[in-house]
Amino acid sequence: MDLNLFKNHKLEPGHSACAGCGAAIAMKIVSSVVPTNTRVVIPACCWSIILGKHPFSSLKLAAIHSPFAFASAFATGIKAALEAKNDNSLVMVWAGDGATYDIGFGLLSAAAERNENILYICYDNEGYMNTGAQRSSATPSQAVTPTTPKGKRRPKKNIVEILNAHDIPYIATASIAYPEDMIAKVKKALKIRGFKFILIQSPCPTGWGFDPSLTVKIARLAVECGIFPLLEIENGSKRITLHPKGTPKEEYYALQKRFEPKAL
Repeated sequence: MDLNLFKNHKLEPGHSACAGCGAAIAMKIVSSVVPTNTRVVIPACCWSIILGKHPFSSLKLAAIHSPFAFASAFATGIKAALEAKNDNSLVMVWAGDGATYDIGFGLLSAAAERNENILYICYDNEGYMNTGAQRSSATPSQAVTPTTPKGKRRPKKNIVEILNAHDIPYIATASIAYPEDMIAKVKKALKIRGFKFILIQSPCPTGWGFDPSLTVKIARLAVECGIFPLLEIENGSKRITLHPKGTPKEEYYALQKRFEPKAL
């Protein structure tokens, strides 16, 4: 990984993210390419803690906290107010999977259906990590969590295809293990008018049960074995941006305690 790719990131040192936090790495990468006048909306999630409370902030961007369900509505209103002032600043939602797949899905769907001119980024750590790593609809099948002690029985919700059904101009998936790919997708999204959605897999050492030094390795394995495909969908046309190597999925699962019996 070329660290110079995101040397101009806008994340302050001393923030409260856990060691090896995939969501913090994701913000470093994304914040290195978004404009300095970007407005960020953060609903209840791990990042609402990492950001901090007024008057302090770990982010060198204007940011506002929103209730769990309302990030898309906040972003819509902020964007409308800016456009009324002829201000074309980027408005970006930065949300976890709980606020995207579940609690905030209704308003996310509404904003997508209206094709609001905002960028919605979900850092997907596959659970409610801020409150104890309970399962969400983004949690994969068989993962052990405090609310699925015998393993989750349902598959992970396919949020990409659900949003694709909304006929929005741009959807992409990205991984912290492939920053060049992520940066290219964010830059492309910045040039598109309408609703843009980027899903970033963000491994969580605390909730997934692995050593913090393995965060990027686990993210890379997810792509290499095809569990988390890297793709983009432009106006309904899908393209794979990095083809998996065919690495056995067992290598990915073996590094995480959440896939072991009685793991948590």
